[in-house]
Amino acid sequence: MAADTSVEILQKVLENEILQTTKVVEEHLDAEMQKLDQMDEDELERLKQRRLEALKKAKQQKQEWLSKGHGEYREIPSERDFFQEVKESKNVVCHFYRDTTFRCQIMDKHLTVLAKKHVETKFLKLNAEKSPFLCERLRIKVIPTLALIKDGKSQDYVVGFTDLGNTDDFTTETLEWRLGCADIINYR
Repeated sequence: MAADTSVEILQKVLENEILQTTKVVEEHLDAEMQKLDQMDEDELERLKQRRLEALKKAKQQKQEWLSKGHGEYREIPSERDFFQEVKESKNVVCHFYRDTTFRCQIMDKHLTVLAKKHVETKFLKLNAEKSPFLCERLRIKVIPTLALIKDGKSQDYVVGFTDLGNTDDFTTETLEWRLGCADIINYR
């Protein structure tokens, strides 16, 4: 009987809290709607101009990224090229692969899709057998490994498929989520 009473009290407290929160949110939305209703033509025009400027800036940024090789997944021939590519771009995903490793082909398939979708990040691949210095410097021991590089510094690694469900048939979305967790792509 006492347990029923305390459950009822807790339920009423929760209902009251939810009701108060709902009222606050509703008041906030009403205030925003009223603010928008009271905008005159000049304010709307300024808002429109700011939005247009933001869109132009975003388009210009995208063009700059594309000119630096973003938007495609491509192989770089040497370690020297790696340093130049990383210097040019803020966000880089570099797949260290080996031709004979089947899982590298699986990773290639997913990275090709993501490179087109996330032009804010440069997607590269480098043959680990032809880059022993980099593999040693970045401590790459498992193939495939993705080095996630931000502002010229290795920030994180995706080693093998462990972070991707430890299975060969992970989805592109799973890899996208993992790269988003490292803040190397804009993930929503």
